[in-house]
Amino acid sequence: MRRRKMNLLSDDDASVDMTPMLDIVFIMLIFFIVTTSFVKESGFLIERSKSAKATTQAVNISIHVDQNDIIYFNNRAVDIELLSAQIEFFLAENATNTILFRPHEDTKYQKVVDILDKIKPFKKLKISIGTYKPLI
Repeated sequence: MRRRKMNLLSDDDASVDMTPMLDIVFIMLIFFIVTTSFVKESGFLIERSKSAKATTQAVNISIHVDQNDIIYFNNRAVDIELLSAQIEFFLAENATNTILFRPHEDTKYQKVVDILDKIKPFKKLKISIGTYKPLI
């Protein structure tokens, strides 16, 4: 008796039907599209000037305290009692809304608080605080 090799798998049976997998992919795609929430980003409108160059240049107030506890208003030494008057005089001549305050890292906290108390009455001014380190 001759044994015959039985080929259980033929070339026709080796193919995989892709239809169910495509159905699952499309169902998942529809699920993600339906469940995704789209949020409209809120923003603000910026109006640019019509001229090519800006006509006004923003001038900020600069106050810094050096390592010797000397107060400088726009790079000029000033007494702490005259600081409010200097700010008022500057605001009368220049349109600004920012003060850059840079105390030296060795400045005492009470001096910093005293200077901030002199700036506090000017409610429209934004205060930016940094540290002052001399270049030399």
